[in-house]
Amino acid sequence: MNGFSGNCFGLRRRRNGFGMKTTFSKVGACLIVFSVVVIFICQDTALDSIARFAATRSSPIGSQEETCLSRNQSILYRKFSPHKPSSYLIAKLRSYEELHKRCGPHTNSYKRSIKQMKSGQIDHNSTDCNYVVWVGLAGLGNRMLSITSAFLYALLTNRVLLINQEHDMVGLFCEPFPNTSWILPEDIPFRNEVRRFKQKYGHSYGKMLKSNTINYSTELLPPYLYLHLSNDYDHHDKLFFCDQDQALLSKVPWLIMKSNVYFLPSLFLMSSFDQELNKLFPDKETVFHHLGRYLFHPSDRVWGLITKYYQDYLAKAEKRIGIQIRIFHAKTSPFESVMDQILACIQKEKLLPEVGTEKSIASPSKNQTSNVVMVTSLFRGYFDKLKKMYGEHPTKTGEMVAVYQPSHVGRQRSYWNSHNMQAWAEIYLLSLSDELVTSAWSTFGYVAHGLRGMRPLILYKIDRTIPDPPCGRGVSMEPCYHAPPIFDCTAKTTVDTATFVPHVKHCEDIRWGIKLFNTS
Repeated sequence: MNGFSGNCFGLRRRRNGFGMKTTFSKVGACLIVFSVVVIFICQDTALDSIARFAATRSSPIGSQEETCLSRNQSILYRKFSPHKPSSYLIAKLRSYEELHKRCGPHTNSYKRSIKQMKSGQIDHNSTDCNYVVWVGLAGLGNRMLSITSAFLYALLTNRVLLINQEHDMVGLFCEPFPNTSWILPEDIPFRNEVRRFKQKYGHSYGKMLKSNTINYSTELLPPYLYLHLSNDYDHHDKLFFCDQDQALLSKVPWLIMKSNVYFLPSLFLMSSFDQELNKLFPDKETVFHHLGRYLFHPSDRVWGLITKYYQDYLAKAEKRIGIQIRIFHAKTSPFESVMDQILACIQKEKLLPEVGTEKSIASPSKNQTSNVVMVTSLFRGYFDKLKKMYGEHPTKTGEMVAVYQPSHVGRQRSYWNSHNMQAWAEIYLLSLSDELVTSAWSTFGYVAHGLRGMRPLILYKIDRTIPDPPCGRGVSMEPCYHAPPIFDCTAKTTVDTATFVPHVKHCEDIRWGIKLFNTS
């Protein structure tokens, strides 16, 4: 078996993009039948309730797919999650699905709301459906985290979440809600310009507050407002996180939200949401784990890439180790320093057996352990070095170590559909690991370990010198909010928001970021 294949995922370059090979076999048919049996057997167990909950729902309609194989088959690949969702969360998700089915695209309620938007007149008595439209930017990890944040906001405010799906996001995920769609239709008045919305846009909530065009006593509100919740937002944009502002926003039927950050932790700082969030998530560090597993199921096309790679390279291993490497600044994180850091982390945490000289090598046995390392990186140098080390020098224990890397595209291409398909497949494959090493600051890594449901080993950020220690175990498996507000809405002063409540603290990898922790 080769250590690397440029065509591992079946992606082949053509003049106008990437083609994709599809393989169907008797094994695949058996997996479908077996998955139904497994789900039936496991339906009364307490483990992995969210995955089981998602798997028992009906297939989506109105999507480009006739099926969603991953929804049922994921149980064959994923580890059972020991993190049980609250019964209140399960009930809330069921209730949301009914709301989305009643108010979603092309329903009578939706059509009435669109008609009101076009007329500019809001009649709160004629519809009980309100919406939040997610508009994304940046890489896939950022998008998945901000979608999850927008979805929790929709749950808390009784809104319907719709996704502005550009070409680069087509075909990545199954429809998450049964018998309806979360894709923003083409008949929205602002559909063609929504991606160009910025802070200075006329309907920007922050701009309108700043110019006093709108205030807390305004009675005649517009049918929609734009919320700029990206990493470059300013003070007035961040007033979104104040309870007084939420009271005003609750009167606006349509909120268009552009975001590239995991702003979810700041919702836990708001008194108006506090009681509901405590009932939904008594275990504070499982928010993304539960919501991410509920929302994000690979499309059949992506699922084919995942299962083929897994069967070819990972299935027979006794131990699977994922190493995710993200380089933000090559000048301050030179290759040799990062490589030394990875090796130091592996040795410190005893993730892999040591390589020895021939005289000290144990004789191979039939019962030797098989270790597989899957490296994900934009570059192949780290893979080459690890593969050469374990390929040319047997381990002291006689254990076998194989090293693989699905791709090495050189640079991030977030607006290429094929790039995002490959990225999603690799995130999912990382989430199937027994042990996971991720890079500090990386949203790609956040999503992988969040879906896995484990606290990863974090490679601390290098600033010209290798950190000591080179890596450390995360204290929470929640993602980090990189750009949190630093404003006390009541006192009207700048403050460290990580000091507000016991379960929101600074991140392990970014000292100014905040994330959710369990207080125990």
